[in-house]
Amino acid sequence: HSKLRNASFGPEILIGDLPADIRGASRIWRDGKLLWEKPFLSGEANMSHTIANLEHHHFKYSAFRQPGDVHVHMFGTATLSFADGIRTEAGDTFEIEAPDFGLPLRNPLEIEKPVTVAVKAL
Repeated sequence: HSKLRNASFGPEILIGDLPADIRGASRIWRDGKLLWEKPFLSGEANMSHTIANLEHHHFKYSAFRQPGDVHVHMFGTATLSFADGIRTEAGDTFEIEAPDFGLPLRNPLEIEKPVTVAVKAL
């Protein structure tokens, strides 16, 4: 489900060898004050599968081998604010920081207005 959503990366992009052990922190800021913070581990040393294995299964499909396409691997982690009872609000700022990747990524939450969708069976 989350793989089908828009996502940000940056403000810096790491090019070259990936760090095997990535340590950082996830934070949520509300009204300029820290609401929630939790450290995380990521990187290949903390994954079930190797990057090479993920690449193999990704690029075996011709749709993912189009000239000019750019593929970005986004590391994940099991750090979830929702599991700690945090309920986010419009205007909250999410921050992900991992020193190996340079500056932290910060994104404010905007809530999209719901749209009624009609689904029709064929």
